Amino acid sequence: MAPVPFGTAASLYPTFPRLIRVRAGEVTLAWAPRPTLWGVGNVDTKRRDFIGAGLAAGWLGGRLAFAWEPQQGTGGRGGAGIPHRKVKTTELFRSPGMYPNGLAVAPEGLWIAQQKLSAQQAALWNQPVPKDRDEAAWLVDWNGKLLKTVTTQSRNTSGMAYGNGCVWMGANTEPQGIFQTDMDSRTVSHRQIPLGPASDGGGCHGAQWHEGKLWIVANRIAGLLRVDPNTWEPELLIPIHHTAEMPRWHDMTFDGDGAIWQVMGNDSKSFAEGRPALVKYDAQTGRLLETAEFLPGSADPHGLEFHDGALISCDAGVHPGWKDRDSLSSGAIFRIDFV
Repeated sequence: MAPVPFGTAASLYPTFPRLIRVRAGEVTLAWAPRPTLWGVGNVDTKRRDFIGAGLAAGWLGGRLAFAWEPQQGTGGRGGAGIPHRKVKTTELFRSPGMYPNGLAVAPEGLWIAQQKLSAQQAALWNQPVPKDRDEAAWLVDWNGKLLKTVTTQSRNTSGMAYGNGCVWMGANTEPQGIFQTDMDSRTVSHRQIPLGPASDGGGCHGAQWHEGKLWIVANRIAGLLRVDPNTWEPELLIPIHHTAEMPRWHDMTFDGDGAIWQVMGNDSKSFAEGRPALVKYDAQTGRLLETAEFLPGSADPHGLEFHDGALISCDAGVHPGWKDRDSLSSGAIFRIDFV
C-alpha cells in the first residue's frame, strides 16, 4: 500500500506498529489495530499511541512510512482465518543443572543457559540467595552429555544465543543487558538492549542468532528486536502478539522455512493453571501466521530452538507466581510435537 506521511490523520489512528524496520535512514512501520501491542501497565490507549509513534520517530529522526496490516486475535488463538493447532511435549533429557532458561543450537550440540534465583525469587520460596551469582552456559550433545561449561556474568538469564564463537546471555535483572562471552569464559561485551536508557535497556525473555544478526525478546518494548551484533544498531522490531488472555511471552526461534515461533502463556498461580501456547510470525512482515496450544500436562516451555525439523524447548522449573519446580518436567529439555 502507498505510504502515509507521518502527521496525517491516518498516522494518528489509535493503533500500534506491527513491524518497525530501520534501514538506511528510514523507518518503516506496518500497523495493526491491536492496542495491547504497546500496552504498558494501565497506560491509556492515547498514551500508548503516543509512546509507539514517538519511539519510532526518535530512533533516527528520519522519514516514517506507514502501511496497514490489520490483525485480530484473542487468547491463544489468532482469530478468524488464522490456523490453530495443538501440541504435546516429549522429554529428551535433563539439563546439567537448574534452572535452564535458554537454548541455542550449535554445530557441536545444544547450549543451555542457567538461570539462578533472583533475590526476589529466593525470598518468595524461602531459599538462600546463591553466593556465586555468575551463571553457566552448558554445552551438551543431543543425548544430554555435558561437553563444556562456560561461566558468564549474566544475572537471572532468560534467553541465550550462540554466534561468532560466543554465547550471548540475556540478563533479566540488574545489571540487565546482553553478555557476550567467549569460550574461555571471558566477557567480550556487556551492552544494554537498544531503544532504552543507556544504563538500563530493560529485561530480556529470549534471544536468537539468525543469519549473522542477534534477535532479542525485549521486555520493555514488548518486541522481537533484531540488532547488528557489531554496531549494536537496532534494525527491525516485530511487536509481540500478546492478548489479555495470553499476556506472558518467552523465547523465540526460526523454523526451517524462516518463520518465527514464540512461546506465550497466561497469567497463572500454579502449573495446573498454566496454559502455554505458541505463535508463528512472518519474519518479513510480522504478520501472525498460526497459533498453537499445549495439551494439558505438557512441560512448561521457556527457551525455544529449532533442530532436526522440530521445535525444542526447556522447562526452567521456575515460573512467576508458581512454587519452586511446580512442573514435574522441571529441568527437562523436550521436543514439541504437533498433534
